[in-house]
Amino acid sequence: MEYLNAAIVVLYLVAMLGFGWWGKSRTKNASDYLVAGRRLGPLLYTGTMAAVVLGGASTVGGVGLGYTYGISGMWLVVAIGVGVLLLSLLFAPSIQRLKIYTVSQMLSLRYGSEATKVSGIVMLAYTLMLCATSTGAYATIFVVLFGWDRALSIAIGGIIVVIYSAVGGMWSITLADMAQFIIKTIGVFALMLPFALASAGGFEGISERAGAEFFDITGIGAQSILTYFVVYTLGLLIGQDIWQRVFTSRTPQIARWGGATAGIYCILYGVAGALIGMSASVILPDIESQDDVYADIALNVLPIGIGGLVLAAAVAAMMSTASGALIASATVARTDVLPYLRSWSRRGAGTAHQPAPEAGGHDVGSSRWWVFGLGVTAILLAVVVQDVVAALTIAYDILVGGLLVAIIGGLVWKRGNGLGAGISMAVGTVFTLGTMIFLEVNAENQYEGIYSNWPIYIGLGASAFVYLIVSLATRRTDPAVMAAWERRLAGEVPDDDATAVEASSGGASVLPERR
Repeated sequence: MEYLNAAIVVLYLVAMLGFGWWGKSRTKNASDYLVAGRRLGPLLYTGTMAAVVLGGASTVGGVGLGYTYGISGMWLVVAIGVGVLLLSLLFAPSIQRLKIYTVSQMLSLRYGSEATKVSGIVMLAYTLMLCATSTGAYATIFVVLFGWDRALSIAIGGIIVVIYSAVGGMWSITLADMAQFIIKTIGVFALMLPFALASAGGFEGISERAGAEFFDITGIGAQSILTYFVVYTLGLLIGQDIWQRVFTSRTPQIARWGGATAGIYCILYGVAGALIGMSASVILPDIESQDDVYADIALNVLPIGIGGLVLAAAVAAMMSTASGALIASATVARTDVLPYLRSWSRRGAGTAHQPAPEAGGHDVGSSRWWVFGLGVTAILLAVVVQDVVAALTIAYDILVGGLLVAIIGGLVWKRGNGLGAGISMAVGTVFTLGTMIFLEVNAENQYEGIYSNWPIYIGLGASAFVYLIVSLATRRTDPAVMAAWERRLAGEVPDDDATAVEASSGGASVLPERR
């Protein structure tokens, strides 16, 4: 009967490929391919936003933390939910009205400075490593369920994600994510949580057998809770994979309230995962690795068939994150990184600077090849790089420590200028990496090295200090750039002008006016 569980997961994977072909029929132009035509309504937007942020760390990891630390294991996913809430309530409407494709384009629009374009390289490293990490994570389910070799599991799962992402772009990913959202909701809330709680004897049974301390909300430790908020909440505010979902919303109101709903859903998801893990600690007390708790409950506690659906929910969680990171990588590589590298090659050749291609210059065919090529790269990284988590941690630290101040500062402080932003990004990145290297060399354990919070703290502090001082000490942003930025924020640029015109030789980003 265990073959039924495997069959359910296989059917789910086949359905993902079908969504790719459905998405292809909806894709007519670059806007359809990259941001689903900017046409998502409340239901689709909420479901896909929740799906992309709730990956393997939230689903398998959240249950495992509940198994080890009790109810306080919820804080990782709660921090993610808070990040989605803050982004949605504070910034999403403004981001949606900009009608752009990438975070780096926002920086070029706001500051009119080429110094901010290096942000695309950092964002590409982050999204690519996120895709590789998610690819390696859902492969662990295939190893348990089918008995495949790890490399084969990564290859097969990765190819499925690459195919449906490349064929239909964001429309395919949106439909797949909506299906994944439904499967996760049913699997976690309607099936896994009630079955696990009932098997453990409810809250009284857990309290009697695991102890009242399992219900201590801070049991995991203040340092760990702070870490989750620093890494996940701040990272979600500026990640390309999350912003690209904001770009898909039909209106600023949908971006705000649909995203806020997704954030609340994430918080509830975190509580449910912790409760499932707590129940498992009573039902299956001898599990050696907390990463195995989710699969062990599905296979040993839930009825045949229901366990298969729950395993499909775990795969869904990881695939949604992987596909979102993959299309984000392709968008950043094509829109930001390639033009930036070309501009440097022109300078090296001694030629005059020419404007880089607009993001709207994407054609669907070449975008598919970018998704395919970077998808294969992510699969190889997941197979070859043994410590992908360390690489993702480095990318996350640079993202937050180096870019957060310039991005959020541009959204909330009019006095900030391009020179301040560019120098703050450079200083924040150098201080983050320098601190990380110093701590790693002198660390007695992993939590004092790469996985320490100090690189982010020091990088953020240095970045903020430089941003404020340099911006106040130098000239304000060109009034023409600020006027164009204000028009964008007011939503005065129609969808057919939905791309930033890259900086001219004078360093200012000029936007087309529509009267």
